Amino acid sequence: MADDPTTTITNQHHHQRLAASPSPPPPAPVPQTPGPRASKLQEIFDKALARTLRANSYANFSGCFPTPAKHVPASLESVWRQLNAKLEESAKAEFEDILTERDAVTQLNELDRLVGEARYRKDHGEGEESVGPHMLSPEELYRAHLLPHLMETQAKLDARIGSVQVENEELAGKVQEQRAEMERLLSGLEAVVADVEGAAAATTQFTAENRLRQDAAQMDGEVKARSEI
Repeated sequence: MADDPTTTITNQHHHQRLAASPSPPPPAPVPQTPGPRASKLQEIFDKALARTLRANSYANFSGCFPTPAKHVPASLESVWRQLNAKLEESAKAEFEDILTERDAVTQLNELDRLVGEARYRKDHGEGEESVGPHMLSPEELYRAHLLPHLMETQAKLDARIGSVQVENEELAGKVQEQRAEMERLLSGLEAVVADVEGAAAATTQFTAENRLRQDAAQMDGEVKARSEI
């Protein structure tokens, strides 16, 4: 039985399309420059750190130390600037360590690429019906299986950033407590100085009064001696 002409033409067209289809190109290397998600992650961290530093304003800081703020404001402001700089430096260093340890920029950039590819295929009608799993390259299959891991990594990073923000807020609270303790110590020191000054004044007054008594006794003795002569 002769083949159906329609079937023959369809098969020839199918084989021609497969022969003309080029091999899938290798995936583009993932750039190290932060993409949209990595940039958003950095932006969230910067905002959280900025809020923490704003809470430690000079007005709040100097309010805990009224005596130094009145007598040595320049020195107190220098201490405040150094404290804020150290807090900012430590938070940024820890954040960078987390990014490096988790290879966050590369992973988030890869997630951006996979989401972009999926969106492009959806917009152009390239779904599972047009491209079966057996048509994908091993690299593409590997990246598809990697997507859940990337999403899990992003969730862990978000949780870690939230934890760092909470730690920063706790650190700011401890700083406030230390300032209050320093203020109490300064108040106690001022009270001790006042007591010492009062004791010194009383001692001076007692010495002066005792000298007057001695002078009066000496004069009285001289008068009695002269009268006896």
